[in-house]
Amino acid sequence: MPEAKLTTAIRKPAESVAIIDLEGEVTGFAEQMLMDAYNQASNGKTRTIILNFSRLDYMNSSGIGLLVTLLIRAQRQKQSMFACGLTEHYVQIFELTRLNEAIGIFPGEAEAVAAAA
Repeated sequence: MPEAKLTTAIRKPAESVAIIDLEGEVTGFAEQMLMDAYNQASNGKTRTIILNFSRLDYMNSSGIGLLVTLLIRAQRQKQSMFACGLTEHYVQIFELTRLNEAIGIFPGEAEAVAAAA
């Protein structure tokens, strides 16, 4: 059975902000890992989840679907979701799928953290 080619790391630059670093591939195989990372990042005080894509190698349509699932979970928890470190290609994908209307896109982590504060 194919396995996820994704690793995640959770960082908390502020009490209400969590960063999920994504490294590797965001595909359908990464669902459990991505959901576990979200659950770990999303404690009761987290108001903003920042997805850091700076070490992303690949994301397909199933991966986009997982982001939509994460977004729905975050909205149910009254959390904002931001993205940083996207290449121009993935920024265009976010625009085409209109994800950019629900997930704030920032060029770098510092800008995303500042916007979350």
